[in-house]
Amino acid sequence: MRADKPFVAINCGAIPEALLESELFGHEKGAFTGAVTVRKGKFEAAEDGTLFLDEIGDLGLGLQPKLLRVLQEKEVRPVGSNQKVKVDVRVIAATNRELEVEYRKGTFRKDLYFRLNVVTVYVPTLRERRSDIPVLTQWFLERYAPGDSIQITHAAMKCLLQYDWPGNVRELENSIERAVALGDRRIIDVNDLPPGIASASPALYPEASSPSPGLTSTDLEDIERTTIQRVFEQVQGDKARAGKMLGISRATLYRKLKRYNIGIRQGLPTPSQALQ
Repeated sequence: MRADKPFVAINCGAIPEALLESELFGHEKGAFTGAVTVRKGKFEAAEDGTLFLDEIGDLGLGLQPKLLRVLQEKEVRPVGSNQKVKVDVRVIAATNRELEVEYRKGTFRKDLYFRLNVVTVYVPTLRERRSDIPVLTQWFLERYAPGDSIQITHAAMKCLLQYDWPGNVRELENSIERAVALGDRRIIDVNDLPPGIASASPALYPEASSPSPGLTSTDLEDIERTTIQRVFEQVQGDKARAGKMLGISRATLYRKLKRYNIGIRQGLPTPSQALQ
């Protein structure tokens, strides 16, 4: 099993191609200017474990055949060396590009695409899973302000839910980190969000706002129901935590739980039972 073995990650789009080969496969002393010692690459560092190749779609055409060879032969040759080193590594690759489209355009090798495409996990964009936003927001708040118990207002949460998130989860993380850094570390309100997000129309409570051009009232109601259900399940029925994550009062939460029969279907206490 590889679960307790090394997990090594590298962003293929963040390192110049001239240096990426050395990062992946290692190098010998004197292989190039600045190579004053022998250095193992990421493949060797991940021996018996997992190597995560992030943004694999940004890997240059010059390195793609070398990566393909490693995946097929299970051995690497460090830069400047004539010796090959056997490696036993599980490789996971991620990309925000459509690699099937890329290889048809000639910007990604077809053979490498099919070598990587053994088991594919498609992760929907953040705007396709808006119910994840409150949970992710709370996680990022705890990450960037541990122990501060920062709360997010009703209005700010509505803006987060309405925004389309072209940058997906990374953009959400950056937005929360910014809000924590610029805010008072007690409450995050609309003014603490980036301007593009702060100007988003409210989405969580459709009766309190007009639908945006891209969303119908039915869409908004589905978002609301799914969001509340997911948060309620995440906190295992803790209404105080659910209200905090959603940015709403307990009274509003009870009303929404009753409206959507959330809790009843899960075998959790109903809002009326919780008040007894």
